Amino acid sequence: MALKKGMKEFRDRYGNRLNILGAGTTGSGRHLAGIVAGADIVKNEITAHAVAAQKTIENVNTIIEIGGQDSKIIILKDGVVYDFAMNTVCAAGTGSFLDRQAGRLNIPIEEFGAYALRSNSPVRIAGRCAVFAESDMIHKQQSGHSLEDIISGLCDALVRNYLNNLAKGKQILEPVVFQGGVAANVGIRNSFEKALGIKLIIPEHYDVMGAYGAALLAMENYKSGGKPTKFYGFDSVDREYYAKSHECNDCSNSCEIVEIISDGEPLARWGDRCGKWSGQKIGKL
Repeated sequence: MALKKGMKEFRDRYGNRLNILGAGTTGSGRHLAGIVAGADIVKNEITAHAVAAQKTIENVNTIIEIGGQDSKIIILKDGVVYDFAMNTVCAAGTGSFLDRQAGRLNIPIEEFGAYALRSNSPVRIAGRCAVFAESDMIHKQQSGHSLEDIISGLCDALVRNYLNNLAKGKQILEPVVFQGGVAANVGIRNSFEKALGIKLIIPEHYDVMGAYGAALLAMENYKSGGKPTKFYGFDSVDREYYAKSHECNDCSNSCEIVEIISDGEPLARWGDRCGKWSGQKIGKL
């Protein structure tokens, strides 16, 4: 688990010299991470990214976020999330898809975007689906197109897909912040700027803005309440955790209940709509 690895590295570097006042988690694995760490706040990615962007960029209006597994757009108005959309279904345009294509082309992912900038005549790639995009790239390679033109065409296609789906019907106003690991890809950034006709702002810590937002929310929670943190300490990562699930058949919803267990004891449950399972008071570290 990435969280356990990170916390172990933190412990090895700082030992017990730090006094942790609060902890927060976000992301698709926020519930599990919150249980392992003992989080005081567990917030969705939209809120965390919006808080981080507003702390970093003055008067930000639009957030484009593309990470390893999903992508999202967040529209802000007067400092409040006004609208948003997420894509968690198709891999096209995510960091994992770009990593896969870089590996297939035998190009270091760090150099992938630079290839796109050297293109003289980008080819058109079908970007609405990861499978079709890869198939189209292979076809273009077989037709003799250069890697630079193919990669540039792919960047254009993925940006086109993003704007036609996630951003459809939304007014993209400046300042526009580009967050997530894919913000490091200069090819994708260049394609966005061409399509939108504006310059994107890349925050210094673009790749961890969600975590930064969760930390800011945890700090706010501490200052407002002053309660002792629930953080278990770095030694908690030495424990073993596993998940199991079952279907609740008490009603027609048939919710899948996820349970996290450590040392034979359940630590948390979620997945129910009614609160029957998640509302139970169960074991803790």
